[in-house]
This record gives sequence, structure tokens and C-alpha cells, in this order.
Amino acid sequence: MKKSFVGVAMAVLLVTSCGGVGINTGSSSASSSNSSASASNGGSVLGSIIGSAANGETLGNVITSVLGIDKLSQKSLVGTWKYKGPGCAFTSNNTLAKAGGEVAAAQIKEKLASHYSKLGFNSSNTYITFNADGTFAAKIDGKSMNGNYTYDESTAQIKLQGLFLNFTAYAKRNADGIGILFESKKILTIIQTMASMSTNETVGAIGNISKNYDGVRVGFDLQK
Repeated sequence: MKKSFVGVAMAVLLVTSCGGVGINTGSSSASSSNSSASASNGGSVLGSIIGSAANGETLGNVITSVLGIDKLSQKSLVGTWKYKGPGCAFTSNNTLAKAGGEVAAAQIKEKLASHYSKLGFNSSNTYITFNADGTFAAKIDGKSMNGNYTYDESTAQIKLQGLFLNFTAYAKRNADGIGILFESKKILTIIQTMASMSTNETVGAIGNISKNYDGVRVGFDLQK
């Protein structure tokens, strides 16, 4: 978020400084008119920038749709993260572009949302706590699991080792939280094992969504 607001601050300075520059055409009224138009245009652009920052759009979309661009530190990972909605990211800019860019990422989330709703995921029954000592505790659809984890900041890879499930996830930074994402086969295993409302139809539908895109990782967007 600090990086986003620094970007906004720089944009604000640029817009406001440009808005104050008038072009002297030899007429004070023309200069005044140009200055007013410039200020008006600057205000419009400034409003757009601030609006985008406020609702988390534009500034973070490209960053958060590709794994590893804005890396999450070990310290930032620690804490309790609660379910917000479906998560999605691609392994590279090339795979994102091949799939159709940000539109494709948004479509995947939209498709997953209806299936996640059927499975009953919400912030009360789906969350994970990463402790500083390398242990974790989680609930997925109300079913508990706990164990140990290791996090590699360079690859954004999390290895979770529980009593019944061992799997690898990928962490990404979002504008208002984090995403914990998995390869398609692994998310299906997790859903089949942990989600009480899972059916072959729902699991199959989720599998088909991710199968249609190369280099996609899907899972959960979470926030504190």
C-alpha cells in the first residue's frame, strides 16, 4: 500500500504542477482561459487517480495478477487472514497476456465466486493464521488444520505441512490483503478434503475453470 500511495503522491504533484503552467499567447484573457482549462483537466485527471487509489483499482491490478512482482515478506505474512473472495494470479506476464490480460483474471474470479458461494466459504469459517515461529492454524469451511510452514520470499512459495495434508501454495500481495493460491489439482484436493458441501459437479466445474488457462493459480483472497 505504501508503494501505491507514493505513486499517487507523485501523480498528484505532476498533475498539480502541470495544471499551474499557462501558455502566454499575448492575451491575458487567453492565458486565463488556458489556465482554467488546464486546471479543469488537471482536476479531472487528479480525481480519476484518487478515485482509483481509493477503491483499489488500476494501481494494483497488474501487480496483483502476476505472481512474484510485488513480493510479500516473511514479516508481512505473519498474522490472521480471513476469507474475502476467490483469488487468482498467473505465473508470468506472458501467461497473463496469453489468457487475455486483466479481463481474463476478473472472469476467472467471477466464475469461481459462484462455486465458492455454493461451498459456503466466508470470513467466519475460512481463514489462516501464520505465526512467527513457523507454525500455522487454519480453517477451511469450518474444518480445522494446523502444522508447520516455510516461506521462500524469492519464489513466494509456502510449504504447508499438516497431519493429513501437505501442499505448496503461493502468496501474493493484494491492495487490501494477500492471496493464497494453488495449482489447479491441489486446490481441488483441498476442496474435496475440507469443504463439507463439495460435490463432484462443483469440484469438476472449478477444475474446468483453471484447466482452460495456462499458468494460472487459484485459491483465496484474504484480509486481516
